[in-house]
Amino acid sequence: MDLATILGLISGVILILWGILDAGKLVWFWNPPSVLIVFGGTFAAIFIAFPLKKVLSAFSVVRKAFSNNTFETGMIISKIVNLANIARREGLLALEEAVEDINDDFLQKGVMLIVDGTDPELVKNILETEIAFLEERHNEGKGIFDTMASLSPAFGMIGTLIGLVAMLKQLDDPSTIGPGMAVALITTLYGTLYANLICVPLARKLKLRSKEEVLIKEIMIEGLLSIQAGETPRIIEEKLKAFLSPSIRRLLANQEEMGAVTNE
Repeated sequence: MDLATILGLISGVILILWGILDAGKLVWFWNPPSVLIVFGGTFAAIFIAFPLKKVLSAFSVVRKAFSNNTFETGMIISKIVNLANIARREGLLALEEAVEDINDDFLQKGVMLIVDGTDPELVKNILETEIAFLEERHNEGKGIFDTMASLSPAFGMIGTLIGLVAMLKQLDDPSTIGPGMAVALITTLYGTLYANLICVPLARKLKLRSKEEVLIKEIMIEGLLSIQAGETPRIIEEKLKAFLSPSIRRLLANQEEMGAVTNE
C-alpha cells in the first residue's frame, strides 16, 4: 500500500474543506447541477473519445496508484536467484518443475523459453516485445486520465457560462446577481479541483508505476539471460541489485536481515 497517495488525497480533501469552512458554510459550495455538468460532461466526453473497454480497463488500473512494489522487486530478485541455484545444481531442464511455483506470467514465459533451448537473442526479443506492448497499454490508461484532466476544467467553464447566462436573464432583480454569480463560479471550482486533485496526480502516479513495472520486467530479462549464460547465483544477484537505487537496496537488505532474525 502506497501511503503517499492516500495521505495526499486525504490531506488535500481536508485542507480544501478547511478553507471552505473558514470562508463560510459547506452548503454554499454544494450545487447538484454543477456536479452533473462537470462530472457528467467529463465522463460523457471520455466515452466519446475512447472505446468503452479501454475506459473501464483504465479505471481498473487505478489501484496501481495505491500499490507499492518495492518489496515485490526484492521477491522477484530472490526468485531469480533461487532459479539460478536450481539451474546450477540440476541443469536448465530442472527449471521446468520450478516454474510451477512462479505466479508471474512474464517470468514463467521467460523460464519456459530457456528450458526449450531458445536462442538468448530471441528470448530477449520476445520478452522486450511484451514490455513494449505493456507500456502501450499503460500509456492508454494514463492518457484517459490526462484527457479527463484537460476536459473537466473546460466543462467547469461551460457550467460557469450557463450560470452567467441565467444570471443575466434576471438582471432586473439585483438580489439574484450575488447568488447567481456564486453558483456560476462553483462549477469552475468543481472542474479545477477534479483535474488538479484527482486526475493529474493519478496520471503521474500511474506513469511512475508503469516505469517501476517495466524496470521489474527488465530485471527479469537480465536475470533469465544470466541464468541461461551459466553465471553464478551470487553474480546474478549482484547484477540485478545494480538496477535498484542504493536506498531501495538498503531497504531490501534490512528486510532480509529482519527475516533472518525471525527465522532464527
